[in-house]
Formats: sequence, structure tokens, C-alpha cells
Amino acid sequence: MGESSDVPALRRGLAVLRLLAGKAGPVTAAAVARELGLPRSTTYHLLAELADAGFVTHLPEERRYSLGVAAFELGSAYLRHDPLERLARPVLRRLIERTGHTAHLGVLHGRETLYLLREQPPHPHTVVTDVGVRLPAHLPASGRAMLAHLPAAQVRALFPARSAFVDRTGRGPGHLPALRGLLTVERRRGWAVEDGYVTAGFASVAAPVFDHGGRPIAAISTTFRHTCPTAAECGTEWPELAEQTRRAAAELSTRIGGHANDRTPHRVGSAGSGPP
Repeated sequence: MGESSDVPALRRGLAVLRLLAGKAGPVTAAAVARELGLPRSTTYHLLAELADAGFVTHLPEERRYSLGVAAFELGSAYLRHDPLERLARPVLRRLIERTGHTAHLGVLHGRETLYLLREQPPHPHTVVTDVGVRLPAHLPASGRAMLAHLPAAQVRALFPARSAFVDRTGRGPGHLPALRGLLTVERRRGWAVEDGYVTAGFASVAAPVFDHGGRPIAAISTTFRHTCPTAAECGTEWPELAEQTRRAAAELSTRIGGHANDRTPHRVGSAGSGPP
């Protein structure tokens, strides 16, 4: 059976909404038509229909368009249904079955990491990162896994001065150049590592979860006991554990309709794989 003639129009309307959602402010109809490769007449028709339904707002004085109240209502309903946590929970449970370590789901909230979920093995170690806990994003692996895929200007805006860098254990980046250096390595590698930055005696690996636009919307982390005697003796990367975590993050990205951006992580090897 052939595709309904309404389906292409629906896809175009959704493309318009996604475009508006990705802009910092209102845009002209001409810009919408140009970026989506649509005829101007089609673009004006789509914008008019979306405006009638409340999903788009026309700003006649500016001759521009922005998202409407109906789009906000959809976003609010999305948050009420907690779909990210619901989709992530079975992914985290499968991850701890494979690793035997505690798994977390975190999101960025300003320059903090907010933990939404924690799944634990039958005999877990006590860790500070419970649900609802906020940590400075530059310290936990989950925070840097997301920061590594943000534009440099956004990272700079989040950490404008040394005063933005909280110190918990004497480890971790203490200024913007140090953070940038870590993020460059972690973006290239495909996962982030922290060893005693948050709580002495614990380490973690984390990988980002991407939305449909390739933006880091969350991160999955695996946390375990590890003592790093001195800073000079740190540096373990736990590649096999990180690969398990990265696969879980990729699975959740797929479940929410997302995909990784163009910075494809390298495949990991097997040396130095497991935590002690």
C-alpha cells in the first residue's frame, strides 16, 4: 500500500519544528525555506498551519517565526512522563548485570551534573552519587562525557573563571585550560574517566547519550571502588569497562531516537581492562 499523501507534509512540518527548536531565536520564513530546501509557498503554508495549531508563533513586526505554546505544552508533557528515565532503567540494569558495578544516569544542569537514576548490583558499595545529587560537572566522568561534546564557547561560558572550579579531593581540573585538555582527550577516546576526583577510593567511567541532533543529552556512568595512592600513579583508563558503558549509552541513544555526532569514538583494546 502506498504512502499517504499527508505523510510528506507531516514530515515537513516536523522538520520545521525541529529547525525552530534548534535556533537561538525567531527566524524568517525565507531562512526556513532555505535551510530545509523547501519552496517558499510550501514553507508559508506549513508555517500558517502550524501557527493555527499553536505550535508556531508568528511575529508580524519582525517578520519572523518561533515555537508556539503548544510546543511548550508538549515539552512539559514529555518531562512529566519521565521517558528518559523509563527508557534508561532497563539499559542500566543490563549494564550492571554485565559489569557487577553501580550504574548512573546523569544530565547537565548548568555547570553541574544532576543524577536522575542509580541502579546497583546485589551487594553495592556506598557511593555519594545518589538520585537527585548534583556534582560539579568538571569532576565526575559523567559530567565531562557530556561537556566533551559541547561547543568550546559553551564550555567557556559555563566555566568563565577559576572560581567556577570546585575542588573536592585535590584532584581534577582546576582551571579552563586543564579542563579543555581533558575534554579533548575524552572526546577523541569516546569516554571519560575520573579516579578519586569526586570521592577518594572510587573511580568511574562514563559515555555520552546523544539526542536526534547529535547533542549530549545525558551520560551513563559505571562507578567502582579504586584507590589511587598518588596522582603520579593514576592514569588507568579501564577500556573494557568503558566499552560496556559506551555500548549502554549508545543503546539509550537509539532508544530515544538519537545518534552520535561526527566525533566517532575509537574502538577500545583489552589491556588494563578491569578495575581491581
